[in-house]
Amino acid sequence: METELKSLRIDRSARRPRESRPLGKIIAVVIAVVIAAAAAVFAYQKLNAATPVQTVVVPLPATAAASGDQTVLTATGYIIAAHKIEVASKVNGRVAWIGVDKGDKVQAGQVLVRLEDDEYRAQVLQQQGALANLEAKLAEDLHGSRPEEVQKAHADVEQARADLSDSKATLNRTKQLVSEGVLSKQSLDDAQAKYDADVAKVASLQKTLDLAVLGPRQEEIDQVRGQIDQARGQLAYAQTQLDNTIIKAPVTGTILDRNVEKGEFITTGFVGDKGAKGYIVTMADLNDLEVELDISQNDFPKLGPKQKGIVTTDAYPDRKYQGIIAQVSPEADRAKATVQVKVRVLNPDDYLRPDMNATVAFYNDAQSNPQSSAKSVIVIPANAVQNGSVFLVSDGHARKRAVTLAGTSEKGVLVESGLKGGEDLIIDPPEGLKDGQKVETKS
Repeated sequence: METELKSLRIDRSARRPRESRPLGKIIAVVIAVVIAAAAAVFAYQKLNAATPVQTVVVPLPATAAASGDQTVLTATGYIIAAHKIEVASKVNGRVAWIGVDKGDKVQAGQVLVRLEDDEYRAQVLQQQGALANLEAKLAEDLHGSRPEEVQKAHADVEQARADLSDSKATLNRTKQLVSEGVLSKQSLDDAQAKYDADVAKVASLQKTLDLAVLGPRQEEIDQVRGQIDQARGQLAYAQTQLDNTIIKAPVTGTILDRNVEKGEFITTGFVGDKGAKGYIVTMADLNDLEVELDISQNDFPKLGPKQKGIVTTDAYPDRKYQGIIAQVSPEADRAKATVQVKVRVLNPDDYLRPDMNATVAFYNDAQSNPQSSAKSVIVIPANAVQNGSVFLVSDGHARKRAVTLAGTSEKGVLVESGLKGGEDLIIDPPEGLKDGQKVETKS
């Protein structure tokens, strides 16, 4: 019996090892998975990390003469707008609305400012009324008298003639009675005066009747027409004054300065520092820029008509612009011993601003020499070229580009083809950099 009970007893010491083995395996598997996932993430980040690179902007093409050692003169000056315009008002008035601000780009004919126009509208209405009145008078003269007016004039004449007949009869009776001594001499004088007045009245009304039948004279019609022309001129002037309360941009350009605020008074005459303002805005076409230079009289002979040069600015020294002498002052500055020269920038962009410091490197125009075979080239740093290729940055990736070299200069290597200017060029590319590799530009 005891043996049978022992056989039914549960052996717990043998069960615990069997239960602990699966749990250990699960923990080991979890740890292995975590380590593998971390390694995969690390490897993915490592493979997709952006390689830091340093870039410069590829300059625009220049002639080989300008890129080499044939610079004849370097001068410094300032960028200016070739044609700066101060937009003023043609009429006096208070600013009611302003539609632009400093830096805005505007088109020719775009509304800049509106002035209060109540007085100018009233003047237009006044002149319109005067013109309508004269036109009605002319129409009346051209149509002549109405039949009713002629009939009334006839009736007036007939009435006056009847009065004259009565006055004549009265005068005759008075003469008879005066001769008989019945009436006094004064009665005869009164009768005679009444008769004479009726005669004059008949003559006057007859003239009126004749004029009503004939109508106005041609001279009177011409006079009214002249008054109409005068009224039309006054109306056109009033309308022009009203239109001038809307001030528009005379040319396409950029607002350099805004001189007024809403509520300020604008005048067309000379103004001082305070009070009314004389002009509205200052604007210029920033696609028409020049470099203003003061050339020493000793260096001036080095330059010729239409001399070409490369323009650079202190703000963006890597950006180069083609320039050509556009204007030379007809007189020298005796105090500074200089001659003012203006160089037109042939390829301006949004990087250039008026009043920036600028440098112009004038060079011999090799292309003007028939025996010269100078080609358009781009100068880039020598450490950007590897085995006849360069790397450019596009959309955050390195792009390999084959280039054709045309020699070297003290500024770098000359690239004849493969670049057009304006690209982001990687200088001193990292070893092993590949086409399409993700890169990050360093500041």
